[in-house]
Amino acid sequence: MKKFLLVAASLMLANFAFAAPAARNEEKEVAVGISGVFVPGGFDSSADAYVVVNGVFQNGCYKWSRAERTTRDEFNHEIRSIASVTQGMCIMVLIPFQKEVRLGQLPAGKHNLKFVNGDGTYLEKTLLVE
Repeated sequence: MKKFLLVAASLMLANFAFAAPAARNEEKEVAVGISGVFVPGGFDSSADAYVVVNGVFQNGCYKWSRAERTTRDEFNHEIRSIASVTQGMCIMVLIPFQKEVRLGQLPAGKHNLKFVNGDGTYLEKTLLVE
């Protein structure tokens, strides 16, 4: 009888352990690397300038969130690409991405764009605004 009670108690505890609520799939934001940048021409100071960035996400848990632009001075800008990452089961394949990054209206002149990756490396491009 004692063995039966011990087995029954063990099974009940095991059921509670499996019935515990699963951890929520929390998202965190990370800076992602940029492999290439296409800078179109023909912008003037009254138009919104933009560039097209591309890269590769490490797995299926990554999704594009946004780009953050920091203006160092009137003609020097740093851009960081941000992705949100969901914790949990992910498809483990490289996922290419390509996104348009709006820079807004920029004054006429030669603008230096520095695309900073998550590891501190960067890619530099020039944008000419007429």
